[in-house]
Order: sequence, then C-alpha cells, then structure tokens
Amino acid sequence: MTRTAEQVKGRAGRLARLMPSGPSTAARTPFVLLVVLLLTGGLISLLLLNSALNEGSFRLSKLKRETTELTDEQQALQRDVDGYSEPDALERRARELGMVPGGSPAFLGPDGKVRGVPERADAEPLPTAPEPETAAPEQASPSAAPPPAAPVPPAASSATPSTNPTTPLPTSSGR
Repeated sequence: MTRTAEQVKGRAGRLARLMPSGPSTAARTPFVLLVVLLLTGGLISLLLLNSALNEGSFRLSKLKRETTELTDEQQALQRDVDGYSEPDALERRARELGMVPGGSPAFLGPDGKVRGVPERADAEPLPTAPEPETAAPEQASPSAAPPPAAPVPPAASSATPSTNPTTPLPTSSGR
C-alpha cells in the first residue's frame, strides 16, 4: 500500500502539505546572494573603519610625542632666557662689553631746565666677583678694557643746577 501526503494523517501530514513538492532553488538564490553581499559589505566596511581608526591613533600618538618634545625644548629655552635675564648675568655681560655704571643723572623739566647735576661715568669698572678657579688670569680678553668715557655735553654742564639735585621730578604727566 502506497501512501501519499494527502493520505497521511496527523501532524506529519500537515507538515508534508506545507513543503513544496519539487526543488525550488531559483527563488532562494537572490535572497542568499543578497545576504552574502550584505555580510561581505559589512565586513569590508568594518575593516576599513578599523584601519582608519588605527591610522588616526598612530598619528595622535606621534603628535603627542612631538608636543612633549617641543614642550621640553620650550622649557629649556625659557631656562636659558631666565639665566641671561638675571641681574648678575646682565652686569657680567655689560662689563665684558666694556660698559661701566653711570654717574648721577640729570633730568630735563617740562620747561626745559636741567634738574640735577650730571656727572661723568667712571672709566674704571667696579670690582666684580672673583672668577672661578678654572679660568686663568692670562686668558682675559683685551676687549674687556672699558673705552674712555664720553664728555658731558656742554648744554647740560652750563645749565644751572636746581636746589635739590637728589630728587628727580616725575617724567610723565601721570595720566
């Protein structure tokens, strides 16, 4: 006795009726291709996104390293500037150039009169701190000798000094 799907009773018969009677791969092929293409496209886009993120990460670490190096260089340069700006260093370099401390200054008042008694700067530099023991006295440069002091201009020396030469008048209007 042969049994067909219509003759089968119960659950198996109902399942047999739901299944197509012949092979129909033609309807499944576009769907399978669509799913494969979507998965492949998703994987490729994830790979490209990951590569772009890695490239950005490498660039970021390189820029951070360069920033650190430049910050260190800036701090070293700032220390050099601070060292050259110290009063002792400025005085030492001025003496090396042959400069000497100035004398008493004179001031011009708003009316054109000279206030104070101008004096010449001393041609001999003030004694400096002792040199380190590593420097020999024979190595002193001849350019360290100060040049002769410039004469006081005749207009300033012929002016009459005021009665209070030690107190200078303010030079700005105070506004």
